Amino acid sequence: MAKYKYILVNQELLPDVYARVIAAKSLLASGEAANASQAAKMAGISRSAYYKYKDGVFEYDPQNGGEVLTLSLRLMDTKGVLSAVTAELYRLGANVLSINQNVPKNGVADVLLAVYTAEMSVDVDSLIECLKDINGVRAVDMNR
Repeated sequence: MAKYKYILVNQELLPDVYARVIAAKSLLASGEAANASQAAKMAGISRSAYYKYKDGVFEYDPQNGGEVLTLSLRLMDTKGVLSAVTAELYRLGANVLSINQNVPKNGVADVLLAVYTAEMSVDVDSLIECLKDINGVRAVDMNR
């Protein structure tokens, strides 16, 4: 299967339908539109145009230079450990996208964190070391 190639094009050079598809996607994501039909209507395009382009048209964000990391942590079942982890992530500039904590067993809880790294003040290796230094954190692994 061929790998997709992307190009960056000034919006003024493209047909208006592409900007309207992006607007429809935004309406759906924000909840202003309940479904694709409503979003397409609000954006002023047909539903078929929305479906034709929705998976291939994206808005460029020059600030969006980070990546999403999935961190797997093993934490002691002690009050405040997860709070300390999220506070450290905040201090380092990571944006927490999701947290999934399993019920603690034998005094430890497994936690999965999805974090966005665009505004971090440290590199990923330093982030992991900072998390390992928190009292009650037993292990930290990372998936990109």
